[in-house]
Amino acid sequence: MPLISFHSPIGPLSIAEEEGAIVALDWGWGSVQSPTALLRRAREQLEAYFDGAAAPFDLPLAPQGSAYQRRVWAALCTVPRGAVWTYGQLARAAGGSPRSIGGAMGRNPIPIIIPCHRVVAQGGPGGYSGAGGLATKHYLLGLEGAALPRAA
Repeated sequence: MPLISFHSPIGPLSIAEEEGAIVALDWGWGSVQSPTALLRRAREQLEAYFDGAAAPFDLPLAPQGSAYQRRVWAALCTVPRGAVWTYGQLARAAGGSPRSIGGAMGRNPIPIIIPCHRVVAQGGPGGYSGAGGLATKHYLLGLEGAALPRAA
């Protein structure tokens, strides 16, 4: 599977492609680098994002998961940059419960691009399964100019 890694403000990131679509974004450095035009484009868009560019990601995505998980991830992509939704709001948009939403978000294979960091608990930040946990979530939301609610 083609893979490219790069340094970011939240640590090294690796992006993977399969059959012409992005399938994963992981923390860490991949041991075998095999850049493609799509992976270079994804890296450029992520670097621009970390530099503060407001342009949305424009990449073909093919996250692997259940039909429900893919529905949740598609709904996540509708949360605007700089906004935060609660797990309940996302459950109303995608179906399911706040708990099932949290489970699907924890399995998001393409974080940042599929912006699970934009979803918070009713009374505070909730969790974040990416490297660095809540510190990374706070960083990403701050980069986007989103106001993170305080814990109740």
